[in-house]
Amino acid sequence: MSTVYITREAHFNAAHRLHNHSKSDDWNRSVFGACNSENWHGHNYVLQVTISGTPDPDTGYILDLGVLKQLIHDHVLQHVDHKNLNLDVPFLQGILPSTENLVVAIWNQLVDVLPSGQLHCVRLYETPRNSAEYFGPKE
Repeated sequence: MSTVYITREAHFNAAHRLHNHSKSDDWNRSVFGACNSENWHGHNYVLQVTISGTPDPDTGYILDLGVLKQLIHDHVLQHVDHKNLNLDVPFLQGILPSTENLVVAIWNQLVDVLPSGQLHCVRLYETPRNSAEYFGPKE
């Protein structure tokens, strides 16, 4: 049988500040603009997690989407929803919380906890017009 892809979508709200502490305040304001606000700013994020695999002949599932929903909640959402990504999230400590860095960090939270299927892609929309996606490390 061919490979099939399934996707679960989730939402969370979080605040962050883009600020590189090794650079000057002027550099940070110039590079990050409004995203460098000392008072933080927030987003209504949309997270899409795609799993690939061959459906089980008994269930027709690669992975029960209810199980995937719970894994996303337990390993990602409960840590980031209504949080300050710079201050409150242990798996983001020391990471500049750009959308690009967030998709890699979320991938790392999920890649080893799937009971079946393979993590194919993590896509994160920061706004309806801005998103990043990650397909895992290059081998």
